[in-house]
Amino acid sequence: MALDRRWPRALARGAVPVGLGLLLWAALAGGEQERQQPLKGRAGADAATLAHRRRHNELIMAALREAAETDDNVAQRGVPWRK
Repeated sequence: MALDRRWPRALARGAVPVGLGLLLWAALAGGEQERQQPLKGRAGADAATLAHRRRHNELIMAALREAAETDDNVAQRGVPWRK
């Protein structure tokens, strides 16, 4: 079975957009580490803020746990809802 002359042209037409996409991806992804560096030193990484976030997450998890265990619709409770 002879190789059709259109196959190389079809492969080239398909490979060019893929190659360009890979080049663009490499160009954009190359600076990701430099973009992450300023984020690591941001404010909000101190112990007090982390403790506050941890407590907030614990309260949310407690509310979700209670909602999972009860048959009541906790979304219909009043706004000043406290555990």
